[in-house]
Amino acid sequence: MHKYLAFALLFALAPLATLRAQEHSDYAFGADLSYLKQLEDGGTKFKDAGVEKPGLQIFRDHGYNWVRLRICVEPVSRGLPNDLAYTLALAKDIRAHGFKFFLTFHYANGWADPRNEPTPAAWNSLTPDALVEQVFTYTRDTIAAFRDAGLMPDMVGIGNEVSNGFFMPVGKLPENWDNFAALIYAGVNGVDAGRGNTRRPKILIHVDHGGDPYLTKTFFEKFNSYGIPYDVIGFSFYPWSHGTLIDLRTNLRYVAEVLKKDTMVVETGYYYAPSQYFRTSPGPFPETPEGQKQWLVAVNEAVMATPDGRGKGVFWWEPAAGRGLVQRGYFDADHNAQPILTAFEPYSRPLHRTDDQSPPRVPPSALKFGPAP
Repeated sequence: MHKYLAFALLFALAPLATLRAQEHSDYAFGADLSYLKQLEDGGTKFKDAGVEKPGLQIFRDHGYNWVRLRICVEPVSRGLPNDLAYTLALAKDIRAHGFKFFLTFHYANGWADPRNEPTPAAWNSLTPDALVEQVFTYTRDTIAAFRDAGLMPDMVGIGNEVSNGFFMPVGKLPENWDNFAALIYAGVNGVDAGRGNTRRPKILIHVDHGGDPYLTKTFFEKFNSYGIPYDVIGFSFYPWSHGTLIDLRTNLRYVAEVLKKDTMVVETGYYYAPSQYFRTSPGPFPETPEGQKQWLVAVNEAVMATPDGRGKGVFWWEPAAGRGLVQRGYFDADHNAQPILTAFEPYSRPLHRTDDQSPPRVPPSALKFGPAP
C-alpha cells in the first residue's frame, strides 16, 4: 500500500470519522454553468420569454437551486476560463443569487474525462509520493481561497469522471490502484485542511458509467476497500454513452441499497436538434426542444425514485454553453430560453408562500419516521 495512504488510514481516518457532513435540506435542481461568466463577459445576452436577464437569474427564476463549477490547474489551457480568479468571481455571483455551490476539481490544465486524465504539465516530473503531496497542497490552498472569500462550496468533487483513474499514468486504473487511492485521499484531506473551522463540504466521487451497475460494483468495491471517507457517488449519464433509463434506475438502486450511499446524476445532456448520435437509430425522445425537456424530466424522475431517499439531484452539463454546444444547451442560437428550462418547475414551485404566512421550517434531520407510538 502507498505509504501516504497507509499514513492517512492510520491517522486521518479517525478524526474524519467523527465529522458529519452537513445535511442539505434541498434536492439539487442543478446546472454546470462553468462557461457562463466567460460568455456574458464577452457580450452574450440571455433572454427568457424575450426579456434579457442575467443567466443566473433565469435559472433561479425557474427553480434551480444548485450550480456546479469546474476548476482547472493553472495555467489553464485550450481557451478554458476556469482558473481560480474566474471561479471565485463566478462563485460570488452564484451565492448572491441564492444558489448552493458544487466545485469539481479537474486536476488538469484543461479537460479531464475518462479518456483524458492528464497530469498537469508542471507536475509531470514528480515522483508518486511528491505528486500526492502536491495534490494535497493544491487542494488545501484552493479551498482556503474559497474559505477566505466567504465562498466555501457546499460539495466538492475530487476529480472528474475518474472511472479509469486520473493523473495518468501514475494514477491510471486498474494498474495503479494504490497510487490512485492515495491521490484521492490527498484531495479529501486537502479539503479538510483548507476549510479550517468552517462546515465540511460533502465529498463526491464522480464516475461516468451512470447506466452500468457492474462497473459501479467493481469500481466501488475496490475503492471502498481503502477506507476513503466520502459522502456522495456522482454519475455522468448521457443517452449515447451510458445506457437506458432502466439501466440508470438499476444502478441508482444498487448504490442506495448495497453501497448505502447518496447519489446524483452530476452530468447529463440531450440535443434539441438532430445530432450525430442518433443518425442510424432513434434516441429515447425526439431531438427537439420538447424532446430535450422530456429527457431531463425522465432522468430527474429516475433519481427521485432512488430507494431510501438516496437520490439527491440532477445537474445538466453546460446548458448555457457556446463552443459548438449550443444545441445541447437550454438556449437557441439567439440565446432565447427553450422549454427545458421549465422541467424542474413542478418539483420546485412555488418558490415562496402566497398566503402571507411563514411558519418555521423544520430541518429534515429533525423529522422522525417510523410507526406511531
